Amino acid sequence: MIAVRELGTGDWPIIETLFGARGACGGCWCMSWRIPHGGKMWREAVGEPNRKSFRKLVTGGKAHGVLAFDGKNPVGWCAFGLRTEFPRTETVKAFRRDDIAGVWSINCFYIERHYRNSGVSELLLAGAVKAIKKYKGKLIEAYPTPLTRDGKQLPAAFAYTGPEVIFERAGFKEVQRLSASRPLYRLVVR
Repeated sequence: MIAVRELGTGDWPIIETLFGARGACGGCWCMSWRIPHGGKMWREAVGEPNRKSFRKLVTGGKAHGVLAFDGKNPVGWCAFGLRTEFPRTETVKAFRRDDIAGVWSINCFYIERHYRNSGVSELLLAGAVKAIKKYKGKLIEAYPTPLTRDGKQLPAAFAYTGPEVIFERAGFKEVQRLSASRPLYRLVVR
């Protein structure tokens, strides 16, 4: 039985356990959306700088997310927050919008490899939506990944924004697709 709960300021040790030495994927530490530009700025942040930055956000109560547990073992993570907390969304052409005031963003999933393809991402998505409702969010945005490209299954590392199908099942609607591989979905919260 997988349980999902919101991230707390004392959960840094859980994040470190879940993300492991690689910082979830390639030293990201759930910072890729928080750094405005890729390239040199990103390369300088990968690894320990990202770990320190994310730790400060978590322990300071400045990071939002939900964690999934199998018993006491952390098995999944989903990040969310106001879109304005993730400046990278404005530098990716496919995600640019004029109507971003008050929009919440669900943008990063990390599932422990033994739990992938087992429904954990859908549980995390439901937990994130529930938490955003608690914060009185009215519009939620996501940037899901098509699971295939050119007829081939994408590796899990490329599906960190979540598969399209889970957002569709949760009632999100595609509102923009300026790139075949980068759709933008939204959910109006009732």
